Amino acid sequence: MKIVCNIMNTIYDFSVKTLDGGEKSLSDYHGKVLLIVNTASKCGLTPQLKEMQSLYETFKGQDFEILAFPSNNFAGQEPLEGKAIEEFCSLEYRASFPIFEKIDVIGESRNPLYAFLSSKKLNGKVNVSPKWNFQKYLVNKQGEVVDYFLPITSPTSSSVIKKIEKLIAL
Repeated sequence: MKIVCNIMNTIYDFSVKTLDGGEKSLSDYHGKVLLIVNTASKCGLTPQLKEMQSLYETFKGQDFEILAFPSNNFAGQEPLEGKAIEEFCSLEYRASFPIFEKIDVIGESRNPLYAFLSSKKLNGKVNVSPKWNFQKYLVNKQGEVVDYFLPITSPTSSSVIKKIEKLIAL
C-alpha cells in the first residue's frame, strides 16, 4: 500500500474553534503576519499575555495579528475552559487579540494546526514542537511558517519585533 503525504503549504487550509464554539477559517487572516502562541493561565510565563497585548497594540492596523491557543498540555497549567479563559485574559491582562478554544498542542491528540506548525514535513520550514506554554510561531502574509521562538523569549524582545517588522514590510 502506498501512503501519500498530503503536504499543506499554508495555515489557510485550517479552521479552528472559537471560545464560543464557532468555526474560524484561518484564511480570514490572509495577508497578515501572524504570531501564533499556545497559552496557559497558571504558568510562570503567563505575564507574557501583557507583553503580547503590548505587541498587539504596537502593530495594530499594520497587517499583524496574534492568535492565542490555550493548552493544558504542560503541567496542567490551563485549568480554565471556554469563556472563563477569555475573561481571565481580558480582566487580568487586558488581552484583546483573538483567543481560541483550548486545544492540545503536543501528543497523539494535538490539533492539526499544531501538527502543521511543528512539522517541517508539513510546513516546509520549522521542525519544533512546543517545549512549554508560550511557544511562538511566526507566519508570513502568505500563510507560511517562517520562524519560531521558544517560550522564554519575550513577545516584545527585539528579535521578535525585528522579524515582525521585516515581514510586515514585505
